[in-house]
Amino acid sequence: METKKNDLADRLFEFAVRVIEFLKTMPYTPENKIIRNQLAKCSTSSGANYEESQGGSSKAEFGNKVRIAAREMRESNYWLRIIKRTVNEVNNAENIYLVKESHELLSILGSISQRFR
Repeated sequence: METKKNDLADRLFEFAVRVIEFLKTMPYTPENKIIRNQLAKCSTSSGANYEESQGGSSKAEFGNKVRIAAREMRESNYWLRIIKRTVNEVNNAENIYLVKESHELLSILGSISQRFR
């Protein structure tokens, strides 16, 4: 069976992988541990919820999962901005990319979820 290509699912997956790789570069401090855990959870949750939406049994279920994915992406953006302001020992270029990508993904997910309100 051939699988249909889903560019958004691919972007969400790549975003989560890049966040995980980025988090590996953060210094290990008690404060960073909290940030690392929160960002790892929400960045991977966004893609996981979008994946779940693809198997939804109704439009309402699809819309709900996409809204959850958008909320998790909003949280990802928040933690990435916290890192940008408080952690000097990370790859700034990657952080800037991830902040921008999280904003773009949030816009896409928000646009999709608006159709199912």
